[in-house]
Amino acid sequence: MRFGILGPLDVRGPGDAPVSVGGPKVRALLGLLLLEPGRIVGTNRLVDGIYGDAPPPGTANALQSQVSRLRQALPGLVERHPGGYRLAVAPADVDAHRFAELAAEGRTALAAGQHGVASKALREALALWRGPALADLPELAGAHAARLEELRLSAVEDRVDADLAAGDPEPLVPELRDLVAEHPLRERLRTRLVLALHACGRSAEALSAFDEARRLLADELGVDPSPELADAHLTVLRAERADPPRNGLPAQLTSFVGRDAELARVTSALASARLVTLTGPGGTGKTRLAIESARAHPGEVCFVELAPLGDGADPAQAVLDALGLRQTALGARSRGDRPARQRLVHALAERDLLLVLDNCEHLVEQAAELAGELLGGCGGLRVLATSREALGITGEALCPVPQLALPPPHAPTEDALDYPAVRLFTERAAAVAPGFALDANTADTVVHICRALDGLPLAIELAAARVRSLPVEEVATRLDDRFALLSRGSRTAAPRHRTLRSVVEWSWDLLDDEERQLARRLTVFAGGATIEAAHRVCGLDVNAVPEVLSGLAEKSLADLGADGRYRMLETVRAFGAHQLDAAGERDRLHRAHAEYFLTVVDEAQGHLVTAAQLEWMRRLDADHDNLHAAMRWAIRSDPPLALRLLASLMPYLWLRGRRTEATTLAGELLGVLEPGMPDGLEEEYAMCVFSAAFVDPEVDRLAEHRRAVHAEATRIRRPPEHSFLLVLWGAANGIPEQNTTDHLLRQSIGASADQWSRALDHFGWGMLRIYAGEVPLAQQNFAAAREFFGELGERWGLALTLNELARLTGWRGEHAEAVALFDEALELAGQLDALEDRAEVLFLRGQAHLRAGSRERAEADFVESELLARRLGTREIAASARGGLGDLARLDGDLAEAARLCEQALADCPSGLFGFDEVRANLEVSLGRIAEASGEYAEARRRFRDAARSGLGRSDVLVAALAAEGLAAVSLAEGDAAGAARLLGAGTAVRGGAIAADPDVERVASGAKAALGETGFAAAHAAGLALSQREALELAGLTGLTGLTGG
Repeated sequence: MRFGILGPLDVRGPGDAPVSVGGPKVRALLGLLLLEPGRIVGTNRLVDGIYGDAPPPGTANALQSQVSRLRQALPGLVERHPGGYRLAVAPADVDAHRFAELAAEGRTALAAGQHGVASKALREALALWRGPALADLPELAGAHAARLEELRLSAVEDRVDADLAAGDPEPLVPELRDLVAEHPLRERLRTRLVLALHACGRSAEALSAFDEARRLLADELGVDPSPELADAHLTVLRAERADPPRNGLPAQLTSFVGRDAELARVTSALASARLVTLTGPGGTGKTRLAIESARAHPGEVCFVELAPLGDGADPAQAVLDALGLRQTALGARSRGDRPARQRLVHALAERDLLLVLDNCEHLVEQAAELAGELLGGCGGLRVLATSREALGITGEALCPVPQLALPPPHAPTEDALDYPAVRLFTERAAAVAPGFALDANTADTVVHICRALDGLPLAIELAAARVRSLPVEEVATRLDDRFALLSRGSRTAAPRHRTLRSVVEWSWDLLDDEERQLARRLTVFAGGATIEAAHRVCGLDVNAVPEVLSGLAEKSLADLGADGRYRMLETVRAFGAHQLDAAGERDRLHRAHAEYFLTVVDEAQGHLVTAAQLEWMRRLDADHDNLHAAMRWAIRSDPPLALRLLASLMPYLWLRGRRTEATTLAGELLGVLEPGMPDGLEEEYAMCVFSAAFVDPEVDRLAEHRRAVHAEATRIRRPPEHSFLLVLWGAANGIPEQNTTDHLLRQSIGASADQWSRALDHFGWGMLRIYAGEVPLAQQNFAAAREFFGELGERWGLALTLNELARLTGWRGEHAEAVALFDEALELAGQLDALEDRAEVLFLRGQAHLRAGSRERAEADFVESELLARRLGTREIAASARGGLGDLARLDGDLAEAARLCEQALADCPSGLFGFDEVRANLEVSLGRIAEASGEYAEARRRFRDAARSGLGRSDVLVAALAAEGLAAVSLAEGDAAGAARLLGAGTAVRGGAIAADPDVERVASGAKAALGETGFAAAHAAGLALSQREALELAGLTGLTGLTGG
């Protein structure tokens, strides 16, 4: 059956036939139950919703009467439970739930830049609405209808965003005008109206729409326009295109001058070659040409800026970041990330993408290796690189970027503007000095300047900026004086290099002493500097910094971004770094930079585990390049400071999906440390060691470092100052044995005073008790963790806990509640922008659907999980989801297809990396079940025992329990029904609880009961259930378990 509340209440039976449910009270009852499909709704809520403030005498009887009427209309669907009633339907049978799912899919696609996919999903979602929610139940609607209406409007806004990004603004204008009239105070709609009008070329109307919004907000609410609406206004004023740059291409605030021939050449080269490199000296405009070439590319584009990376760094992580391939893990166990290049190959293997790698010259070897590896493994990929030298790999097409064309000697004045170099100078000079024009009085001077600067775009732009404060004749005179050396020909460097250096040096010499001091000190900032950061690091008076920074920006030596950070051109920054060396200030400034950002991260730590975590993550995101540069310097120059900074960074790096970066930094830091805990930095050292081990167990001397941590762990504070140490410790070492240092350290966290640590303590004890077979106590711990994390508003820990609660809830057979918990975890993953986590929770929810008998929903979740995981390059999740599809095929009787899917998943999931071995063990269980169903009993036993051996080596009793239950199926098939019953009981004993409605266990139990009778089965099953964990494993022939406390 299908149910609708997005409009008048609507019930449809087989063949889409309408179903009448009765009068207003019965319909109100049904509406209340449909608001929480599959969940128990309390009696008091039902009474309040149906009768309001005037309940009739004998309320209980009155409610029962309405329930009886509803049961007559919907036989078998209304269930009585202690404390309330439940409508036994799946959420997907209710249009509101389907709407929410489609809207979420649309938001995910929109965030990923898949505008067509987003628009389709959102239109499908909105088509489910037939009018105002609960339109025929006004006494019930209230807050429920308001909440649903807000979701609808958000979906409308998302769909508008998708259509606007797709480049078809005309049809949106009348729709947006109607929406704005209906919702006049909704700023997001007004922002889109401004942008849509501007995209249609109707800028005057766009400005008028903004003015109307500003007046209304001031009159009605007494507030200014939001930053988003103000930015849209600024876009119109600047006459920029209103649609955001596609796929992360940087927006350009100036016109693109004089590169038509080069643009055509690059376009042609990209059509025939998969690697095209724009070469030339700094300042020739390689980056701008690459951006414009990419903008003209018909397919998907990803732009990666490599300049912020230090010399010798691996650019793969920067590509991952630009692609939005997040690595935050939401799961009871941590998967670990593969090396970044391997993840990229798998993420891009099936995508048609133009990857722009900008500023490769300081990483030319690393960029060449990365490009070669990606092009070799990704057939739909093309790479456009900019570099001062060729990458030098097979198949590379070179496009040298020349200087801008200059007028020939003695060319007529009236022809000067036909040449790009002159046109560029003229446009840029007029932008800073509105009265400037190229005429008979200025043309010869401008041509002289452009020729003296060899037509280099950066040099020309810097020179043109001086027209703001100097007559053009004075600019020419100063340049001529500066370039006296060049008139005598080349000395040691190429002329173009010396020309650019001369322009920068000349600009530098125009600064006063205070400006020069700040400019050279700003070069330690890899990602730009706020006014506060510049003051704290550079040591200037706080009142002077804003004025000096403004002066640098006016003189084109720094740029003020929309985020409030001042950034230098890379060429200028490189020049300034030499000045910093000459002043003897390099080490002191880098130390000040690292120490300042340590205080920034320390301040953020407490907020990262609260409801404000998203805002603080965004703040640290903005300084990511600075944080990385600070770590690199500290590793080289002050390892103790590096330990402190890395330990403070660890929660951010994990929660924000940069665990590969954390591992890389930790490995580099261990490379300069001797094994052994430094005094006063015991925790920080342990965090570094375990982070390095998390992905790459082959870090140099890692084993020695790990032994040092375990040998000296008693020196660690209890409770530790860094609570995140316990996360890393558990991820690296698994489940501790009783009375070990690991266990004692885990115990100590409970003594911590902060709420996040107490929440983590409950979560950790919940995990310990699952593995100890103490499921009721584990449930209590997870419930407490949920409460603590929920009170904090901390999404990451709450999502971890919800997944475990959902698992235990599903074990009890409460499948609808388990699915609801997974739904909540999916919502948290969305808030964290964690697509990997969405893929994993979809897989877990698919398992819950499978046990509930909802095969179609299980298949949908498995398919979506696999597709998303493959797009992200998260191979273990993709393998898990494909294994889930294999389980479905087996249960449907298609053993050949099941074997194909599971073998393929196993082949795609290599061993030896953290997290992969668990997935492989579960796939071995699936293949064992296929072998048993095929009559290959020896093969089945081998598969089950291999799975158990792998799991028990990692203290994974859950896979061992599955193996025991699989062996029970083999015993039954071989005629030993009593042995099968005992093994089923033993599997439950190993796990510490049964999994209700497991189709494989139910099949074996049914067969054993048929052979033994109910009494005989119960006795044999009880015998297995009474065993300790170790005894149960011995019964199943599974040995080698570590970390057990039982017999």
